[in-house]
Amino acid sequence: MSEPTRPQTPDDTIGARDLTTWHSRFGRWLVSVFAALTRISRPVARRVASWSSAHLAFVVFAVIALVIMVALVEGIETIYEGVVGHDGLTAVDQPVLDGAISLRSPGLDSAVTTFTDIGGPVGMPVLALVVVALITWRRRGWTPIVLIVIAAAGSLAMTIVGKNTVGRARPSAALAVPPLEVSPSFPSGHTLNATVLTTMVVYLVLIETTAAWQRTLAITIGTVFVVTMGLSRVFLGHHWLTDVLAGWLIGLAWALAVITAHRLWLTLRERPETVRGTVTATDDAPATP
Repeated sequence: MSEPTRPQTPDDTIGARDLTTWHSRFGRWLVSVFAALTRISRPVARRVASWSSAHLAFVVFAVIALVIMVALVEGIETIYEGVVGHDGLTAVDQPVLDGAISLRSPGLDSAVTTFTDIGGPVGMPVLALVVVALITWRRRGWTPIVLIVIAAAGSLAMTIVGKNTVGRARPSAALAVPPLEVSPSFPSGHTLNATVLTTMVVYLVLIETTAAWQRTLAITIGTVFVVTMGLSRVFLGHHWLTDVLAGWLIGLAWALAVITAHRLWLTLRERPETVRGTVTATDDAPATP
């Protein structure tokens, strides 16, 4: 007789992939650690906010991940100082910018400027929220909005910390396409924020859709958008290439941290036996994080 399968809910699979099943040894270890943590701290959490173990794991992991990410962004200053000379990574910055300048034309400059504005502090959040609002309306749950707000807040925090810590100068105004920007250059905020929000939107779309071609299309569009957004910053002379590379790496790392927090929430919500002991199955009724 085959073993009974666990009933699936609308947000815990991507295709045939069960998001509450952790295939790596590190993933299983992570679940066990947070299951133990929530079992220990659950009585206090329930008295304060009536949180489930899943809620507590989500919040604790997200906070820890954000603290680690901010610390890593601050540590970038040391790495930056080590490669800022002509014999390091930044040796590619000027040649790449020179190549971009050679491709410019009035029409292309205008088109790229319009495109890059989508990834700005107003355009990107609005675009992401519109897509997420549609997903939220279809699913009739607040999870998508909660995830996108947490991801955006962390992205903004890392952008501010990185710029204020490193304080790198942007390319010369003479080499940039107006309108000029005056904030520090490292990391590229447009790139970092576009990477975070686009990755989260794609993740939510992957959960929402059941068609393989739709998942492939979402990944393709998201990847092209993030890559071209970063390159547009270099093309316009608003950032150096290494600013953009940092934005991609930091943004992807933070988005994956938020996704991991969501998977922890799903795992402890769907499988309350993971934290049984002082917690019963009915204590962990499904709820939005």
